[in-house]
Amino acid sequence: MRELIRLNKFLRDAGVASRRKVDEIIKEGGIKVNGVVVTHLGVRIDPKTDVVEFQGRRLEPVGRKIYGILNKPFGVVSTMSDPEGRPCVGDLLRPLGIKVFLVGRLDFDTMGLLPFTNDGQWAHRLLHPRYHVPRTYKATINGLLSESDVERLKKGVALTDGTTQGAKVSVLKKAEDHSILRITVFEGRNRLVRRLFEALGYEVIHLIRIGFGPLTLGDLKVGHYKLLEKPPTIKA
Repeated sequence: MRELIRLNKFLRDAGVASRRKVDEIIKEGGIKVNGVVVTHLGVRIDPKTDVVEFQGRRLEPVGRKIYGILNKPFGVVSTMSDPEGRPCVGDLLRPLGIKVFLVGRLDFDTMGLLPFTNDGQWAHRLLHPRYHVPRTYKATINGLLSESDVERLKKGVALTDGTTQGAKVSVLKKAEDHSILRITVFEGRNRLVRRLFEALGYEVIHLIRIGFGPLTLGDLKVGHYKLLEKPPTIKA
């Protein structure tokens, strides 16, 4: 049997607005159900099968597990809100219409793959040190990365908070004054990639995360997000 709920309750639970504001949005024709504009407040929907859209985005029913990735732009804070009014990831995910949280974070000046979900267990597996989930970055550094420093990165580098696990490193390009490389680390320490290169005497000019465990950035545009059909498996 179909379990129907009032459209305005669905919208309120999805975080669109307060009940009074939601009623106004419906009356003004701001909601589509299965592609049709709905203006009647008494409409009931089946959240499992009916497609509800607000501002061109499909709203997900509360209770459904959400898994997704965002391509975080440069200069955006990795929080869902910011008391200082700075641009934050929450601004980019607001059209999603459901409460989610970020799995980890990226620095203000780092771009790339940032997972989000409402599944705490899945997030825990991505972040817990026990699983050694790899994080892969494409980095541009000043100077030419020497073979001896590549070996040091692979063996582990002594930092103030302890020696790192060995990283996987491959040099993609060397120019006159900079190197572009791919580096995979297996720890979630704060600013780890930048600190690794600083310890070796290099400065990171540009940094983008392109992989996190089973997740890959692919061709996802900067500032955009996408939902995943099912949670990628995190290997123990």
